[in-house]
Amino acid sequence: MNRPLDVWLVDDDASIRWVLEKALRQSGMQPRAFEQAESALTALGRAEPDVLITDVRMPGASGLKLLETIRSDHPQLPVIVMTAHSDLESAVAAYQGGAFEYLPKPFDIDQAVDLVRRAAAQASALVPAGERPGHIPEILGQAPAMQEVFRAIGRLSRSSMTVLITGESGTGKELVARALHRHSPRAGKPFIALNTSAFTAELLESELFGHEKGAFTGADALRRGRFEQADGGTLFLDEIGDMSTALQTRLLRVLAEGEFYRVGGNSPIKVDVRVIAATHQDLASRVEKGLFREDLLHRLNVICIEIPPLRARREDIPDLLQHYLAAAAAELGAEPKTLARDATAQLAGFDWPGNVRQLVNATRRLTVTAPGREIRLADIPPDLGGPEGAAPVSTEWLRELEAWAQTHAGSRDKPLLDVAVPELERTLIRVALAKCEGRRQDAAKMLGWGRNTLTRKMRELQM
Repeated sequence: MNRPLDVWLVDDDASIRWVLEKALRQSGMQPRAFEQAESALTALGRAEPDVLITDVRMPGASGLKLLETIRSDHPQLPVIVMTAHSDLESAVAAYQGGAFEYLPKPFDIDQAVDLVRRAAAQASALVPAGERPGHIPEILGQAPAMQEVFRAIGRLSRSSMTVLITGESGTGKELVARALHRHSPRAGKPFIALNTSAFTAELLESELFGHEKGAFTGADALRRGRFEQADGGTLFLDEIGDMSTALQTRLLRVLAEGEFYRVGGNSPIKVDVRVIAATHQDLASRVEKGLFREDLLHRLNVICIEIPPLRARREDIPDLLQHYLAAAAAELGAEPKTLARDATAQLAGFDWPGNVRQLVNATRRLTVTAPGREIRLADIPPDLGGPEGAAPVSTEWLRELEAWAQTHAGSRDKPLLDVAVPELERTLIRVALAKCEGRRQDAAKMLGWGRNTLTRKMRELQM
């Protein structure tokens, strides 16, 4: 394309509009900004840009409503949806609405510009609109690794492809499988889950494929297996790496041919089942050891979604604690409890070897055992990193900050935040740059910013 790209921005936040306009213009594009979706829709009646970027939540019509109208009236226009509310619902709704990409805030400005170029180049690859899904509150995450999971679920929301989910035990693999099913064309059909490691090889064969009456001792009646139960829907096979090689062969045939025989049966049974498998094991390593069929791995691993361990997404821990404390209170019929600041810091620093499953159980436990409405550091048991276990997170700097604020509160000098925030940012920037040996990209990532944000902050702080 020889002419500059026309890019429209729709966001009620003036600072976001200003930053994006400046970056796009510096990249040789022609940006045009709108404060509301309604004014953008009016302009679309007269002209059409190459790419449109919109926020989700704005006064008046939302970004998703704007996306819905664009998909109806301007189906070839690529739309990038950005939002500060980084949850599964926003991601899936954006993709099912036909968005080219979902961009969670805060974002790196270079990434956003590159995304605009890719959207313009691949405008013909847009997919048709679908239905907006329901809310799945159990899957939360601001961390970049979780945003990739949300993106994968969104991109697969109109397909029935086989998916392999990997991740440590307790990371929420079944939740992701249920989300894949719920946001798929099979949503109205059964979702059947089976932990393959919970059965012996003989019992697992009957569980999967069913058995005829009299097939073995105790088989007093015909039994439909999980494949038949899931016909038209989704079968989730957890811990697939523990399956015996003989059953792997039978599973491979079902995936390849869509039919199987019940145990003791002579007639083939045809099924239409989407298989989602999960494992905490390294299947490639098991293939090398002869414990897992390579052809089955290739058949299962059409799309792979990796769930990060909780220790790799510590920024999500406070939100998860708050969510599951509220859920535990509702479950137990108790008043919701809150976490003191030092208790939150301690739990955020804990490694959580049992991942989200352990965190959920911990919130139930703390809801019962903590004596007050606020859970304090002393209420955290040693096995969760409490004071008698790992050394608690130091809060000395917080006490010093509080003492400083008490001293300066009410003075006629600058407002407290105008004095404290720049000093805090200077300190954190210095530490991050020192830790990263001056590499700004790495330092920005450590701070949770984009590289451009770090550069702007250093300029503002005269660093």
